[in-house]
Amino acid sequence: MAELKEFRLPDVGEGLTEADIVSWHVKPGDQVEDGQVIVEIETAKAVVELPSPWDGTVARLLAEEGQTVEVGVPIIAVQVGSGPQTNTTERASVPAPAPAASPAEETTERVPVLVGYGVKTSATTRRARKVTATRPETAEIPATPAPVPEAVPAAPPERPADPHLPVVRALAKPPVRKLAKDLGINLDRLIGTGSGPGGSITREDVQRAATAGTQPRSAVPENGGRTAAPVTAASPGGEERIPVRGVRKHMAAAMVSSAFTAPHVTEFLQIDVTETMAAVRRVRELPEFAGVKVSPLLFVARALLVAVARHPLINSSWDEAAGEIVVRHYVNLGIAVASGRGLIVPNVKDAGPLPLPDLARRLQELTETSRAGKATPADLAGGTITITNVGVFGVDAGTPILTPGETAILAFGQVKEAPWVVDGQLAVRQVCTLSLSFDHRVVDGELGSAVLRDIGAMLTDPLRILAWS
Repeated sequence: MAELKEFRLPDVGEGLTEADIVSWHVKPGDQVEDGQVIVEIETAKAVVELPSPWDGTVARLLAEEGQTVEVGVPIIAVQVGSGPQTNTTERASVPAPAPAASPAEETTERVPVLVGYGVKTSATTRRARKVTATRPETAEIPATPAPVPEAVPAAPPERPADPHLPVVRALAKPPVRKLAKDLGINLDRLIGTGSGPGGSITREDVQRAATAGTQPRSAVPENGGRTAAPVTAASPGGEERIPVRGVRKHMAAAMVSSAFTAPHVTEFLQIDVTETMAAVRRVRELPEFAGVKVSPLLFVARALLVAVARHPLINSSWDEAAGEIVVRHYVNLGIAVASGRGLIVPNVKDAGPLPLPDLARRLQELTETSRAGKATPADLAGGTITITNVGVFGVDAGTPILTPGETAILAFGQVKEAPWVVDGQLAVRQVCTLSLSFDHRVVDGELGSAVLRDIGAMLTDPLRILAWS
């Protein structure tokens, strides 16, 4: 006998409570297999592919592309098992839910989670659902849903004057409500003007309301793209509004928190890296590095790891609640990556003992995965110290902001030819600038200077990396 099961947005871990639907890989009527990727979601950490937990047929998609969904909310219905097939050519409404449970009602359910986090059985406390909900509370519903009465057009409702009477809400689908929120449109003001079935408000109604104002705005389609709304002759340039969500939203919050929590100090050191550049060229020819992209960043990473071993306090964090400094005797080396969705910092786990060829491969894999938007939450969690390579953007130096929870971040500037004094003679050398930002609650000027000086010495003469390892 066939069952119609709902797949809820899984617990994505790391304290995240919501995600955006990036793209569906299936549509109603498609056959899916257990483990087949059905949707891509974007959390505040990364873009993640979610697999189907069952074999079956897609009955309907319960969330639109571009929609923000809370953890635990159903996003897709799949018909599992044999039996009569339901009509899946359109996204259908689901029967109205049974009366909402008490806010304190405890239920035990099997919660699907992301690959790598396992599957857990947990007791959860459900909040009471509003009577306007359109989906059932249970995870499984009958194979043939009960018919939903068609909405009957009615006269424009009026907001009751008696505060004890229920307030009439505008009739609109979730994607339309999200569009109205992005455009700053109050749906209650459009009650009675909707052009959809039963007087419901459509996307076109919202966009017309937005363009009717004096300020031109941009319409945000369901796929998360940006389409400029028509502008008036009085404002030929118009405006573009970019929704702050997902990775970009997390990055912004993290940078504000870090900048206004930890007292930052940044020191600079200009060094001659001619010998390091020569070492990079020699290493590229070694068979151990075949198929691996070797760049100066590899030597910068190794130099930082050696410096951490010599000065462990630089690889620590400030525990405000406990009133303690936590010194980590392992290094999860973060590499700041500029992806299309914003700045992310994946890290190489336990990078300290890795041989140079393995470190090079891990750096390359992590960078390529992150730029492609495929970094996992595990890749982004647990970093202890970070490198940001601003040199790839043609920049000499900067004052990088600490990754939250870390004590130091090293910026590596561009390598360029410059006049340099060598043995009392002026010569043209390859030069770059290092910048080290650190948390002054943990690291004083002496320690910060010692770390930066040691890194500079190793990049000036790479043999020191061997001598100090």
